[in-house]
Amino acid sequence: MPPPHLAAHTLRTARLDLLPLRVEHAGEMAEVLSDPELHTFIGGTPATPEALRSRYERLVAGSPDPAVVWCNWVLRLREEGCLVGTVQATVTGEVAEIAWVVGTPWQGRGFAGEAARGLVGRLGEEPGVRTVVAHVHPDHRASAAVATAAGLAPTDRYQDGEVRWELPLRR
Repeated sequence: MPPPHLAAHTLRTARLDLLPLRVEHAGEMAEVLSDPELHTFIGGTPATPEALRSRYERLVAGSPDPAVVWCNWVLRLREEGCLVGTVQATVTGEVAEIAWVVGTPWQGRGFAGEAARGLVGRLGEEPGVRTVVAHVHPDHRASAAVATAAGLAPTDRYQDGEVRWELPLRR
């Protein structure tokens, strides 16, 4: 059974607090994610605060499938007291699929890798999670570096044009 409690806790890394997502984060996160270039690999266009609020309402409500747990955090840079991105895990059975995004002004400082490592470490503590997965566009070198930093390795499998990366968790 997926860990329903996982998303309820703040996770801490050296420089970041991974705060459980709240609808109230939408306004600040709309600004963090506002650069159209950020959406080159993740798709879509920057969301308005209202659109992001609606999306966060759905995410916070949880998956309609009781066998799937949505875990979403915003990344708060403790030193500056501001939000800089998100990290998430979708847990289905023994598999946790993770993703991350850091706003353009904060890229290149290792925040995505730090957050992904913190999340993978926490997922490794969950007895039911056996595999961590991420999907990375083959041309997105920065995301490949984040996946590598989090301990994942590329496979020869693709989903929607993205390479499947995996980390089997030892038990």
